[in-house]
Amino acid sequence: MANSGPSADDTELISGGHLVAKALRAEGVDTIFTLCGGHIIDIYDGCVDEGISVIDVRHEQVAAHAADGYARITGRPGCAVVTAGPGTTDAVTGVANAFRAESPLLLIGGQGALAQHKMGSLQDLPHVDMMSPITKFAATVPHTERVADLVSMAFRECHHGAPGPSFLEIPRDVLDAKVPVDRARVPASYRASTRSAGDPEAIERLADLLVHAEKPCILLGNQVWTCRATDSAVELVRALDVPAFMNGAGRGTLAPQDPLHFQLARRHAFAHADLIVIVGTPFDFRMGYGRRLSPQATVVQIDLDYRTVGRNRDVDLGIVGDADAVLRATAQAASGRPANGSATRKEWLRELREVEQAAYDKRLPRQLSDASPIDPYRLVHEINEFLTEDSIYIGDGGDVVTFSGQVVQPKAPGHWMDPGPLGTLGVGVPFAMAAKHARPDQEVVCLFGDGAFSLTGWDFETMVRFDLPFVGIVGNNSSMNQIRYGQAQKYGADRDRVGNTLGDVPYSEFARMLGGHGEEVRDPAEIGPALLRARESGKPSLINVWIDPDVYAPGTMNQTMYK
Repeated sequence: MANSGPSADDTELISGGHLVAKALRAEGVDTIFTLCGGHIIDIYDGCVDEGISVIDVRHEQVAAHAADGYARITGRPGCAVVTAGPGTTDAVTGVANAFRAESPLLLIGGQGALAQHKMGSLQDLPHVDMMSPITKFAATVPHTERVADLVSMAFRECHHGAPGPSFLEIPRDVLDAKVPVDRARVPASYRASTRSAGDPEAIERLADLLVHAEKPCILLGNQVWTCRATDSAVELVRALDVPAFMNGAGRGTLAPQDPLHFQLARRHAFAHADLIVIVGTPFDFRMGYGRRLSPQATVVQIDLDYRTVGRNRDVDLGIVGDADAVLRATAQAASGRPANGSATRKEWLRELREVEQAAYDKRLPRQLSDASPIDPYRLVHEINEFLTEDSIYIGDGGDVVTFSGQVVQPKAPGHWMDPGPLGTLGVGVPFAMAAKHARPDQEVVCLFGDGAFSLTGWDFETMVRFDLPFVGIVGNNSSMNQIRYGQAQKYGADRDRVGNTLGDVPYSEFARMLGGHGEEVRDPAEIGPALLRARESGKPSLINVWIDPDVYAPGTMNQTMYK
């Protein structure tokens, strides 16, 4: 009798973990951040075969933050892999931070075997129910054949509208089981273009507004970097002489010395402009919920997410689309029109430059202060002077990082990283880890508050272990000073030290103990030399700078929650 087909022994089989790795590779993921657990180890085996780097950390929150940071730096989605139960709950903060920051990542969590569903298996929790409110997509993989298919589905959802995180849990028996390769769908080509240029009529109207405005300004926010819209943004503002302000990852779109780059005159511009264009920034607490914009100004909002446009404040024109496509289309639409507003535009730029210079001059004595304890303004001034064209700057902290937001100016796009609107402390080490791994030829500089560093600082050892040098600076005031200020304002100076005071920790010793470079600095004149020695050490470094605990950033003192 003729052989009717291959026997079962001849059929090529593949496990769920190897399907995960193949799906990640198809997506362009070359690194996962993880903390090991018995539920997920088959994914590691697949990653070895697919050439995907496995960076193992000491806490799952770090893995999720690192995946977030990787996405921000590379423009590709990050991936973190954690075990079930406490492994997944430990990662919740990192996922929530990515959700508020519009950062695309996939968190893969383990789960007890389907065969033990509702039996009380080890580390069994309702992960999908917990993750659904803080992700764009959350699901359980029900069968090994569906593993790669659901991974691709999760990644698609990461990029639907404004980016964000997705979550998949994979039960242990689904992950470990093997199925015939020909029965497992591994999508390889499934992405559609999402680069919408918005409504053409709205683009024409925006071009007309920009051409005729006498006092326009534009705020370039996170989505300018997310959409890699730097060139389009620069082309637009230069062609029309529009003064530009930048926030979040939009910082660095224009170089600090550019004549259209403004930082300190934003409040004045928002109060006196006749046209305000907001790109990729929601009207949340950072924007005073939109109330800081002049009620007389024409306000235009451009965003990837329809739900964000007009939230908390009316707008005169809303455009939903990709920042790069929208700004490029607007520049093209405006190119042939007479610039009726340009006659007064130079005077407007001069007015803003005078406000900018006055604010800088007022603050400069503190930036150059020789006071001891060290004025935080002096610390962030030294950091700003230290940064090069290739330095990626990360801020992880409360009050001390608020100081840096006024002074530190990245020299290029994609060189500023902060947690985003969730205000999460502890992102510094994982962001530095991701940035240095993804961009090994660039310098990474991270400013920590001492409270922020304490949350995830043990993964400094991971930086040493994987040879990921960076320059870390701890602005140490032995306090959670942003909260301390609020308590003093609410309850009086005699109750400002309740629940917010930390020990005097010499973090340089911590760095040296783990194999890195560390120094203590109490003299402001020693900040710059210490930073240079950290750079030259070629190691993960911590420069522990003792700053004045009784000095608060203006941003801290102006927070509405304390009033």
